[in-house]
Amino acid sequence: MEIVHSGWMNKYGLSAGIAGIILSPFILMLISLFLGQYSLDPVTVLIILFSPVFHPEPTWTEAQANVIFNIRIPRILGAFLIGGGLSVSGAVYQSLFRNPMVSPDILGVSSGAGFGAAIAILFSLPLLVIEGSAFLFGLLSVGFAVTLAKIYKGESILVLVLSGIIMSSLFTSLISLVKFVADPTSKLPAITYWLMGSLSAVTMQDILLGGVFILPGVAYCMLIGWRLNVFSLGDEEAGALGIDTRRMKYILILISTMITAYSVCICGIIGWIGLVIPHLGRMMVGPDNGYLIPVSFFLGAAYLILIDNIARNATTAEIPLGILTAIVGVPFFAFIMARRDVGWT
Repeated sequence: MEIVHSGWMNKYGLSAGIAGIILSPFILMLISLFLGQYSLDPVTVLIILFSPVFHPEPTWTEAQANVIFNIRIPRILGAFLIGGGLSVSGAVYQSLFRNPMVSPDILGVSSGAGFGAAIAILFSLPLLVIEGSAFLFGLLSVGFAVTLAKIYKGESILVLVLSGIIMSSLFTSLISLVKFVADPTSKLPAITYWLMGSLSAVTMQDILLGGVFILPGVAYCMLIGWRLNVFSLGDEEAGALGIDTRRMKYILILISTMITAYSVCICGIIGWIGLVIPHLGRMMVGPDNGYLIPVSFFLGAAYLILIDNIARNATTAEIPLGILTAIVGVPFFAFIMARRDVGWT
């Protein structure tokens, strides 16, 4: 199936534009190492960064090395993985459901994961258990949504989306119940802050697990991006072209769910990325998923790295990421809706 490329970059050089997008998160990652509340000059940062390779005579303190290796690097890598992963999930869901308003939490994964984390925080469980509980309930929420759709004997996208809305509403209500019974002096602030999203608690262990849960799914979506183009024709037409749409649909839902659930479990709920970034990518390279999905990954990674830099440097108290992504995302999405020349299929 031929896709008409209607993005900005097709007018000014597609290859150069994509190369710039791919490089942008890595440039921001390097810059981010020099930024933070703990002041470190660039030379010291670079010496510490390459010390495991060249083993120079130590001219830095243990605290400075700890800031680089245990605080800044994990959260920068976390922003890269999570921003890219959520953007790919959003692009996949928008193509799969043929709906530009769809985001990665359409089937209730974010609210389910939020409830799992809230209940674990309520009982003062360790961070690892909080993350595991969030991941499990995120998967359960989507599993219940898919099961509910099958109970009502609906294979259509509409029935699945409605089931997701039901599960999202249920778990959102359960989160409100947990917040109602939580201790207002200790547990409630912790639950509220976690739900607003932050990368402050990300560790290298989280990053390694992120490589397992996020990167393989992203790679798979990139490889089969061209098949997603067929879904724009509808299930019947796609089936006529030899695509097992039912099987592929559930594989992509599972992959996107795991990416989103793991993202939420280590940093809380960060909205708007999976909704806005795919639209930005579509404006740049057009609707062809063969280009859109890789571009969405690197755009999302760069975007969340930038937002995290603002969150941890704008004020002395770190601003929750969910607040900033909403502040930026709402006007940008309004701008997108006002445009009429952005190709969708």
